[in-house]
Amino acid sequence: MSLPVAIRLLGRLILALLAVVGLAGLFLALVVVTDGARSGLAAWLTVLGAGIIAALWRGRGRTWPGRLWPFVPVVAAAALTASVCVPTVPTTRQYPPDLPFVATGHWSLSTGSRVAVYHYPPAADASRRPTPLVYLHGGPVRSISVLDHRFLRLLAGQGYDVYAYEHPGGGRSDLLPMEQYTISRSVRDLAAFIDRLDKGPADVLGFSAGAIVLTRALAIPDTAARVHRAIIAEPGPMDGPTALINGQQGRPSARGLAPAPTGGRATHVPRYAVALGLIQLGLLPPETGLITQAEGVNAFKAADLGSDTASAYCARDAGRIPTEDTAENLSFNAAASLRIQQTIKDSPSIVPGLSRSRTPAMLMIAECSSQTRQWQTSILAAGSAIERTQYMPGVGHRMWNGLDDNNERAAAVITAFLQGEPSPLPNYPTRTGISAFLRDHR
Repeated sequence: MSLPVAIRLLGRLILALLAVVGLAGLFLALVVVTDGARSGLAAWLTVLGAGIIAALWRGRGRTWPGRLWPFVPVVAAAALTASVCVPTVPTTRQYPPDLPFVATGHWSLSTGSRVAVYHYPPAADASRRPTPLVYLHGGPVRSISVLDHRFLRLLAGQGYDVYAYEHPGGGRSDLLPMEQYTISRSVRDLAAFIDRLDKGPADVLGFSAGAIVLTRALAIPDTAARVHRAIIAEPGPMDGPTALINGQQGRPSARGLAPAPTGGRATHVPRYAVALGLIQLGLLPPETGLITQAEGVNAFKAADLGSDTASAYCARDAGRIPTEDTAENLSFNAAASLRIQQTIKDSPSIVPGLSRSRTPAMLMIAECSSQTRQWQTSILAAGSAIERTQYMPGVGHRMWNGLDDNNERAAAVITAFLQGEPSPLPNYPTRTGISAFLRDHR
């Protein structure tokens, strides 16, 4: 092959690749403009039509074999983008199977939510605690992990009557219309759950996203009256002003040190990589027409959590991070979670309401917390009814993780507070010591 011929061939190849990239880029732009209408088919058909017209225009005046070449990049782009329009998992909700060690109940709440409920009654050989304990898990819209269930069984073994429910849209709970996923709805669901329990005010343990729900509940007098004692463990931002804070984190976590998660990922499938990526970037709304809510939940895998799991453990534990959940139990509604997080960012300050709360509360923060410290200390500063803060040494965001005696230490701190007994740990940091705590980078 002569050099001029090779150069012409290379030039045509580059032009073809640019055409494929251009058509794919046009497809993505149209997906955003059309909000992924009809599973992306509206954008795909538009791009296909535009590509065919462009190929016909480029092929004008050529002989028949030459007229076909402009269609090659159109066919390649059509095949590439078609993969974004074809579901690879069921588009109707596939619920996880029941766990073998606890029965799954389903309660219809007065808010209209239908939630999966788990009950761990107090152990027969333990001294029964008089007040029920309700657990609000993290996520916010996911299943309660097996690791969490083990901790709840430990609390029940110490005499607590433990109830937990999965937030609507996560786990075995029913889905909601996307526009109904709000932080305010989550707070109303908590109040409705305690009412449905019908055992008077309940002790509530909120972890991570569940701690946000609990914090906001304490700022509403009617809802706070349903809470006997509150434990706010590793909270995220409680409102819009707090969410704007970019502060420091705790001691180093295992993010970047632990082995990368293995297994299949939804984000390795073009359809879900595009959908979840554009939603994450804010270019598509959570209620996009590209994928259904149920399809997104069905597609999500444990490996899609990426380094989030490692960030919940101390750097020293990077080589022994436990398996938090089973593939069968894991369920995460990424779109609904992002929508709830956005409603938190859009909400006004809850400081006035929180400062008037009289519900006894305890704040738990971890040494290697991946949460912004100022999110946590903002709650301490505003929550006048927070009686003690417990700085948990040797653990990350996931404080009860099954390693060493971490579960037992967390349970001891919780028990001491709920029973009004002296804590095994010092009250640290105090409200007046927040500045020193942040200055010391603890």
